[in-house]
Amino acid sequence: MPHVLVLNASYEPLGVVSMRRALILVLSHKAVCLEDSGITLHSATSAVLAPSVVRLTRFVRVPYRGPVPLTRRALFARDHGRCVYCGAAATSVDHVIPRSRGGQHRWDNVVAACRRCNHTKADRHLTELGWRMKHPPAAPSGLAWRVIGTGIKDPRWRPYLEPYGGLDQLHQQLSGFEHHDHTETGGVLPGPHGRSRPIRRGEQPEPLSA
Repeated sequence: MPHVLVLNASYEPLGVVSMRRALILVLSHKAVCLEDSGITLHSATSAVLAPSVVRLTRFVRVPYRGPVPLTRRALFARDHGRCVYCGAAATSVDHVIPRSRGGQHRWDNVVAACRRCNHTKADRHLTELGWRMKHPPAAPSGLAWRVIGTGIKDPRWRPYLEPYGGLDQLHQQLSGFEHHDHTETGGVLPGPHGRSRPIRRGEQPEPLSA
């Protein structure tokens, strides 16, 4: 069953709930529907459009919520679903500083990687391989990440999440990773037979032919 985005009375994103929970909020006048899902639900005597976005009628004060939880879905969203080393589709999680060498399972040490790069890197440091990343990994920030990190997506949510951070990741989620432009994946060079590979230290990209 589809999920529903819940906004505070101030329009700040609070989270995602089931359609049933959202309907209860609307029918009990605790929330109003801002966007419908296009799905019609029928009862014995009536029919109602199921919501996609609801806003609470009363402001809810949310306690301090700390850092965004580090989950596989949230990590893949941060890294656009691509391997940070070569730009291929990510299939696994890698610790930049291997855990066997003291690396911790934290946002600033965990990245998305493809199986090939993960296997090649193994328990070695990037300096040992001559690999480098375009941007160091970091914890995501912004209220929208409470939703983006779940991996649940609906194009109707875009205008309500964009003002609250994670804009690039939000566009990637809603557009689909299959539309990713390989020519724009920073930090990679084309390898043999069109496959991408990590840039080695001191290496420069070859100029594009006219």
